[in-house]
Amino acid sequence: MYKHMVIFNLKSDLNSEETDQFLEAAVRELRTIPEVENFQILRQVSPKNDFALCFSMDFVNEEEFYAYQEHPTHRKFVEERWNKEVAEFLEVDLLQNFRRSI
Repeated sequence: MYKHMVIFNLKSDLNSEETDQFLEAAVRELRTIPEVENFQILRQVSPKNDFALCFSMDFVNEEEFYAYQEHPTHRKFVEERWNKEVAEFLEVDLLQNFRRSI
């Protein structure tokens, strides 16, 4: 299982209509990509870093993770929304259960 997380800040204020529209578009578009499982939008509550929001999603295997990256809906969202509205981000891609004994 692969977990893909993108932790980010938007250019718009966290409590603005623009932020709501961005997050609604993410749910509407990214959640519908067939390879995506367990799509979540999370809010950072710790003062340990400066990022405010997170998209988290799971993929069954590496092939599905890379298929998502190339999916037209993902590419369109990145081009039309992400690149214009995100101020900064950190992308984290994790392999879950990488050791069977743990």
